[in-house]
Amino acid sequence: MKVGIPINYAGDFRETIDNLIDYEAAGVDRVVVPEAYSFDAVSQLGYIAARTKTMELASGILPMFSRTPTNIAMTAAGLDYVSGGRMVLGIGASGPQVIEGFHGVKYDAPLGRAREYADICRLIWRRERSDYQGKYYKLPLTEEDGGTGLGKPLKIINHPVRDRIPMMLAAIGPKNIELAAEKFEEWQPFLFHPDHVDAAFGEALAKGRAKRDPELGELGIVAQTALLITEDPQEQENAKNGVRAHLALYIGGMGARGKNFYNSLVTRYGYVEEAKTIQDLYLDGKKAEAAAAVPADLVDALSLIGPEAVVTERAAAFRDSGITVLLLGAVAATHEQRLADVARVKELTA
Repeated sequence: MKVGIPINYAGDFRETIDNLIDYEAAGVDRVVVPEAYSFDAVSQLGYIAARTKTMELASGILPMFSRTPTNIAMTAAGLDYVSGGRMVLGIGASGPQVIEGFHGVKYDAPLGRAREYADICRLIWRRERSDYQGKYYKLPLTEEDGGTGLGKPLKIINHPVRDRIPMMLAAIGPKNIELAAEKFEEWQPFLFHPDHVDAAFGEALAKGRAKRDPELGELGIVAQTALLITEDPQEQENAKNGVRAHLALYIGGMGARGKNFYNSLVTRYGYVEEAKTIQDLYLDGKKAEAAAAVPADLVDALSLIGPEAVVTERAAAFRDSGITVLLLGAVAATHEQRLADVARVKELTA
């Protein structure tokens, strides 16, 4: 199991990258740069490529709807080139609140579009001509499909470092998980509960793997968790409160009633009434009460917070559930302690 760290898109980026050098020296395998409605991830990944030497660089995630498939393929090939073959292309659908609200693009058919993104990216990286006739993307765009008729199939001018850059799909819905297991090198779930993999994801993963091309290899699974190694009860409680607030935001506030992917996921974990209560409180403006309603055992299961023995046990649970890359969101008060915590988990999971 590799160990990675996520970058906070709202933090001080320069300071974060200065600290990132220490994580690379400690053996961290991957850094993941998110993109929501913040600074773009691509420019930051390029900067990180210039400052690091060994760690993988992953977008986590680039929203599909904000870029064409060919543009994402070009972008990934460029980042793979400047990093010497260290790029992992993470893509996902995001949600209608961001895609329609921030980008002004219609949010439709995320499943079908993700499939075509994978096909087109690999076509471009193989330096084949841009000749693709999908349901959602047609290259070239013909007059019949609304174009001028002047487009012609082209192939990327540069020679990509790799003709198959690893692709990761962020997905928590059953159909999207099935697609990830079928078509992508890696799958990135969110709010991953290592003790409920079969109940929440098993059927979808099995269906996808049954259609998987053997050339893709085994499906990698990338999960993120909060980390704090401490004996101090108050430090533990403070860290867990941060996790509670984070969970309440997604379970309660990231979507509308009846259209919240994260609420549905927690329901599949078995927290049916709890998920409804959290959402009702959050949408009624009672954010503190919503956080307090997050079950303690859910917080404990989704995080690595506590004495070293507890962290060791939970890290093993993530590993045994099939996780291949564990992203550690260290929350200690100082950089030195965060670095020590991440390095210790790296040792424990070696």
